[in-house]
Amino acid sequence: MKILNQHGRIISQPPPVLVKLISTLATKNDLVWPKEYWPAMKFGDGLKLGAVGGHGPIRYEVTRIDPTGLIAFEFRKPIGFCGQHKFEIIKLSDDRTKLEHTIDMRTEGMATLAWVFVIRWLHDALIEDAFNKIENHFSGTVKKTDWNIWVRTLRWILK
Repeated sequence: MKILNQHGRIISQPPPVLVKLISTLATKNDLVWPKEYWPAMKFGDGLKLGAVGGHGPIRYEVTRIDPTGLIAFEFRKPIGFCGQHKFEIIKLSDDRTKLEHTIDMRTEGMATLAWVFVIRWLHDALIEDAFNKIENHFSGTVKKTDWNIWVRTLRWILK
């Protein structure tokens, strides 16, 4: 099954500020990943080209790091996830930036069912939580996206 899953958020900050923030991903001072609610993103050797890691049962390899605002990962697990996901920073103006997360993959076998019924829902909630964390970092507010009943149920089952 072909999957194209995209999330975006416009942040009222210049691109270099977001690049600096994204560079904290998977570090001790991670200002992006919502590890308060979700399994932390971890890489044994740090976030660098060729590093292998992931979060929870999802595993991937860092395949591209562009210092102007792109980090791409190739899926390794679950088996049947064939493709990549990436964070990208897109300049809209000198003080407005779009942060985008994209999954572009195809699924095979049981991975298709896992995506449709479980992973997609959890993934979407996680990414919105990450974007909220970033937006809150700059705005000083506490934006929070409520998880739907299916996400709450899945989190309870998988506890």
